Amino acid sequence: MNQNKNQQYEDLLVKNGLKRTGARLQVLDILSHRDSATSQPYLENLIGKEIDRVTLYRILKTFEEKGIIHRVMDNHGTANYAICSNSCSEHNHHDEHVHFNCNNCLRVYCLDEVKIPALKIAKGFKVEDMNLIVSGICKECNQAN
Repeated sequence: MNQNKNQQYEDLLVKNGLKRTGARLQVLDILSHRDSATSQPYLENLIGKEIDRVTLYRILKTFEEKGIIHRVMDNHGTANYAICSNSCSEHNHHDEHVHFNCNNCLRVYCLDEVKIPALKIAKGFKVEDMNLIVSGICKECNQAN
C-alpha cells in the first residue's frame, strides 16, 4: 500500500471516528482497488489467515453503518461490498446507482454513472434503501465472446 493511499485510508477512518487498525486499512485497500463489488468469502480468500471471519464481518458491518461502503446483493443472495461515493455518511447512503450482475463471470459492478430514477412512493411509506439490479453479460465477458 503506498503512503498517500495509506494516509487517505487513515484519514477516512479518523473522520468516521474509527481506530486505525491494520485490518481496517487492509480491507479499505482491497475494496478501493477492485473494479467490482466484493463478497466476504472473496475477501477472506484474499486476506487469508491475517483477519479472522468474525473480525472481517465486524469491519464490513461498521464500514457500512458509517457510510464508507455499501452492500449490494447478487443474483445468488450473496452480499457484495463496494466503496461508497463521497456523499455517503453514517446511516445515510446516497449510492443510488444501478448495479449490474454478470451472468457469466458473476461479478457485481457499480454503474455509478447510471442513476436510479426518482420514484414517487405511496403515502405513508418511508424509503430507507433503494437498489436496482440489472443482469446480463458485462463488457469484459461480452468482448471475450
